[in-house]
Amino acid sequence: MKRKRARRLPILRKRELKQMLPEEREKKLTELRTELVHLRTMVASGGTVENPGRIREIRRTIARLLTIEAQTQKQGASAK
Repeated sequence: MKRKRARRLPILRKRELKQMLPEEREKKLTELRTELVHLRTMVASGGTVENPGRIREIRRTIARLLTIEAQTQKQGASAK
C-alpha cells in the first residue's frame, strides 16, 4: 500500500511575498539567512536539529524571495 506524504505549508506563501514591501522582503531575507546559517552550524558541529525539514523549507523560501525580487526589478526595468 502506498503511503501518502503529508503536505507541508511553506513558511511564506507566494501571494504573501508579493504583497510585502521591498523593505519587508529584504528584512525577511536577512532573517531567514541568519536562521539558515544558525541551523547549518548546529548540524556541522554535530548537534541535532529539532526539525531537519526546516532547512529545506528555509532554502526554498529564500529562493522564492529572490525570484520575486528579480521579477519585480525586471518589470520595473521594462516599464521604463
